Amino acid sequence: MYKILLFLLLPLLVFAQNPKVYSALGDVIYDNVQDIAKLAKIDEYKIYSAKIKKYVNAVVLTKRMGFSIENEEPGVDKKAYLNRLRELSKDNDFFLRLVDRSFKESLKNQNSLLFYSVINSGLLNTQKYKKDIIDYYFKHSDEMNTTGLIQQYLDEDAKLKAKREAQKRRYKSKKQRELERIRRIRQKDKEQQERLEKELDEKLRKEKEKIREYQKEELSKTI
Repeated sequence: MYKILLFLLLPLLVFAQNPKVYSALGDVIYDNVQDIAKLAKIDEYKIYSAKIKKYVNAVVLTKRMGFSIENEEPGVDKKAYLNRLRELSKDNDFFLRLVDRSFKESLKNQNSLLFYSVINSGLLNTQKYKKDIIDYYFKHSDEMNTTGLIQQYLDEDAKLKAKREAQKRRYKSKKQRELERIRRIRQKDKEQQERLEKELDEKLRKEKEKIREYQKEELSKTI
């Protein structure tokens, strides 16, 4: 079944770009279709195999139709293309809701295999559930494969920790430089103060010496 789906997807792989006609609606559908096709590999989605096959085939045909409109080929109805996109958008949203529900069920039932499949499906809003994903992983790390999204989170965490450590080192180095600058200022102030005190002491000593000399002279006059 999965090989059949991949065969059906071959035309999509040839058309690497998406049609520009109604791209706001079409891009989401075309960008998700390969991930939706891969859902057929997950046991919990076997019951949807026929629906997935029908959907993928419809997307392939619609994408070709979009390119025909873009190339201004005769006999292609632009309104019909838009209607097809609207219908496919409903199916796309159905699969996204299905994946979202499966994720929540995997948490509730502690189903690590389903959990791993869903978070790496490319169809789950992993940013929205990032905390739940990380918490579940650390509770079940002994039975979890770390490849894919989990490894990405671990790598990001390692990079974040390294960045924080680097920031701490830079802050510490900056703080040390600031402390050293303050120490030099204080030392300079201290040396300047000591110099002023010495100058003052010397001035006072000379003043006292003059006073004593004056007193001696005055005393000698009275003798």
